[in-house]
Amino acid sequence: QGDPAVFTATALPADPRLLPTVTNAYLGTRVFRAILHVSGVYSGAAGDTHRADVPSPLAVRMAVPGVDNPAETFTLNTRTGTFSHTIQSTGYVATQQIYAHHSLVHLMAFSITVRRLDRSTQPVTIQLQSPFVPQSQDLDLTLGPDFQGAHYIYGQTLVPEVEGGPRPTVHMLWTPVPPSLTLGGEEQERSWEFLTAVAESEEEAQRNYSEGLSLMAAGSLHRSHARAWATLRRGCSVELDGPPALQQALHGCLYYLLSAIPPQESPGFLFHGISPGGLSNGTRGEDYWGHIFWDQDTWMFPNILVFYPKAARAILEYRIRTLEGAKCNAQEQGYKGAKFPWESAATGREVCPEEIYGAQEIHITGDVLMAFEQYYCTTQDQKLFQEDGGWELVEAVAQYWCSRMVWSEDEQLYHIRGVMPPDEHHCQVDNSAYTNAVARRSLNFAAELARDLLLPVPEEWEGCASKLKVPFDAERKYHPEYDGYSPGEPVKQADVVLLGFPLMHPMSAEVRRNDLEMYEPVTDLPGPAMTWSMFAVGWLELKEVQRAQSQLHKCFSNITEPFKVWVENSDGSGAVNFLTGMGGFLQAILFGYTGFRITRSGLRFNPAFPHDIAMLKVSGVSYLGNKLDFTITMEEIRMGVTETTRDPPASPLEAVLESGQCFPLREGQSVSFPTEPGWIQRSPT
Repeated sequence: QGDPAVFTATALPADPRLLPTVTNAYLGTRVFRAILHVSGVYSGAAGDTHRADVPSPLAVRMAVPGVDNPAETFTLNTRTGTFSHTIQSTGYVATQQIYAHHSLVHLMAFSITVRRLDRSTQPVTIQLQSPFVPQSQDLDLTLGPDFQGAHYIYGQTLVPEVEGGPRPTVHMLWTPVPPSLTLGGEEQERSWEFLTAVAESEEEAQRNYSEGLSLMAAGSLHRSHARAWATLRRGCSVELDGPPALQQALHGCLYYLLSAIPPQESPGFLFHGISPGGLSNGTRGEDYWGHIFWDQDTWMFPNILVFYPKAARAILEYRIRTLEGAKCNAQEQGYKGAKFPWESAATGREVCPEEIYGAQEIHITGDVLMAFEQYYCTTQDQKLFQEDGGWELVEAVAQYWCSRMVWSEDEQLYHIRGVMPPDEHHCQVDNSAYTNAVARRSLNFAAELARDLLLPVPEEWEGCASKLKVPFDAERKYHPEYDGYSPGEPVKQADVVLLGFPLMHPMSAEVRRNDLEMYEPVTDLPGPAMTWSMFAVGWLELKEVQRAQSQLHKCFSNITEPFKVWVENSDGSGAVNFLTGMGGFLQAILFGYTGFRITRSGLRFNPAFPHDIAMLKVSGVSYLGNKLDFTITMEEIRMGVTETTRDPPASPLEAVLESGQCFPLREGQSVSFPTEPGWIQRSPT
């Protein structure tokens, strides 16, 4: 068994959608694809808005003239964040490497290296095939003057999302690609490097291209990328001693998800969120047109938050920047406050092409706020709320929920009527259990945050929260999905089971079990990939480790070979590079196996994992300014603080076990104890 973080194949998948992606926070493409996308650059009005296709100078493939079936390998190395294609022929080997630069996010590059394997002095020629033409269906492109040997095009998107709205401009410089490259008779080895720089202004494109050239001259262009990527990967490692397929799936998920997050240091551009298929996808008609859904806030965000709170903050800042659009959505539907769109692009206005989702699938607004709550509990970053617009968003969401509910005289409870729950097989239902539970959580968080910030708390927030109906069947002791749900009715995806996690809605273990038992057999087997991860988390909570494992195994039918690209539905339909499914899978390991729960009072842990996993090691967990490492077996938990932030200073921590023992966690030291539930909290001293 080779390195589980390196995926190698001798042929590419027949379906080009399953080719691996090379992306960073600003630029993304699939290898060998003729187009790339730029963060936040959409074209098209309202529901037609989609990621604007930019012609990609990286879509270059090597070919060897006159050689039938040369020995080829294609490799995605998730340790270096690089895709490579190698052709081995008699007497030489040619290798192409393709990557999106991880620290210089305006750059993408590829290189070709030809090396002799014998003493021959014949020249070696490699052909380069490229479909590149400097035009686009979405941009009005103009050819500009060359710059330091690079060609230059620039242009605006054709159609703004809202009338009179902005039309972003794209500026691109790239190294011209010749039809062939030749290793001279006297040369042993030679490399050629090709750069692409994309930015919102000519000056910025030039600055990045020049920086790329000077790294090239120093021979460190690829090395600087691989180093930045390795630093990122080191800062958030999840390793387990278990089945190779599980290890590979884990490396794949981390590669694709981490490729999408904003860089740690100030990026110099606004981050525009993460769509279900990431930046590499989202052209018109594909992967939901590159729009942002709850997939980002509910499914991807918790994994990013646990390791990289700064990146998590950038995701929240995207929601803050689109608050005005969300307020317009609420107003248009006749409500107060802000209603986040089911599908969001550049403005926060609803861009879902089908009206019903935008009108009815309103849990998205609570999902967005839950991400803010998890962030606040993990970081205690009050500046986001006091100075950077976070409080306005929290307040607007609370106002929306209060205006969206109606009082039922019969039940003496508030109702939220006419919604579509996460289970999209049903619409126009009253009192979706998930929607109402997330609304209640929004209101309680808004009230708690107001107190922390010493702001007045409107009485109706907690009043509405405490009197909001969350359907419960007292006889069967389970949560019906909505008013009038009858047991056995088919469900599209994880819905009520989300009450337990991530919502942590109060319920007994018996009710938690009944919800899992009730919905597991009626949930659509080929439905979206994140569903089974959530059933797995539920069974892990109840320590039913083998049942959990059988649920998690269902995810594997959504992972394609050879590059571990996820598809939304197990029949291959839906979005590809489905980051949502990967996010759910990572949560099953990061929150399921460890039992991590982010609460107001502490970070809880309560490990449980199946028999085929001997050990789980999670490094780089961020909590209140501390970085923590955990090594967990079924017998022992070892944990320690590896580093702390100085500005603002990290809170000193302690681990408290349910049995009452308490261990101070000091930087550079680790503590261990027999495995039992407990929590990490700020130490009182």
